Amino acid sequence: MGPEKIAKIAVAALEDIKGRDIVAFNVKKMTALFDKVIIASGDSNRQVRALANNVCEEIKKAGGRVSSTEGGQTGEWVLVDLGAVVVHVMQPAIRQYYNLEEIWGAQSRPRLRKTAARKSVARKSAGRAAV
Repeated sequence: MGPEKIAKIAVAALEDIKGRDIVAFNVKKMTALFDKVIIASGDSNRQVRALANNVCEEIKKAGGRVSSTEGGQTGEWVLVDLGAVVVHVMQPAIRQYYNLEEIWGAQSRPRLRKTAARKSVARKSAGRAAV
């Protein structure tokens, strides 16, 4: 299964149980370790764990392989390693603190998946233009 298909399944799994502010980055030119990074938010420890678990279940149903997961004990930030695709599911405060979008988005453009994310980017752009 290719990275594009894995990413589509992962994003759909996140959307299924109300993952928020989902973004996907193509990072193939930035690292040889993986092709895509997906970042999503969940509102609580329980939801973050549920989002990560749903990604794992849907990938396995589709015949894919989950290499590993990290962070499931606390549920503040769970990383799901799908080989060519890495999924980060985080609570909003943790996501804001580590700002992975800035790291992975420095040389690639995110593909926004939710209207809330689009509005957020539009607001930031409008704020920068006013400065």
